[in-house]
Amino acid sequence: MADTSTPRFLQGAFTFEGKGLDNPLPLDGALRYVVPVGAVTQPVYFRGGNSTGELVVAVLMRDGNPMRWFPIAAKGATHVSLRVVEDLLADTVLELFVAAPVGVGGTLVVDLGLVEI
Repeated sequence: MADTSTPRFLQGAFTFEGKGLDNPLPLDGALRYVVPVGAVTQPVYFRGGNSTGELVVAVLMRDGNPMRWFPIAAKGATHVSLRVVEDLLADTVLELFVAAPVGVGGTLVVDLGLVEI
């Protein structure tokens, strides 16, 4: 029997207020994904857009620790194909955080593509 895969996405537009580039904070509870029991998940791409006039960073957290940092230029956007793909095992928690200069507020548009096997 062949393995099947299911695409999963963490996406949307979310407002934030920065607490420092060295202090990433959760962006929104909708941007949390837990690998189901019996599955393996791989992140495959990240797209993001930044409405502010300052650099911001989307941070992919794995079990509470930074896994990938995605800097997004002022009023800019980025697309990153994740060439180094890691197998994330059951119960791994992925979350998207944001880091921005203190007091900088705006909207971050994110699209994180995952594949669940």
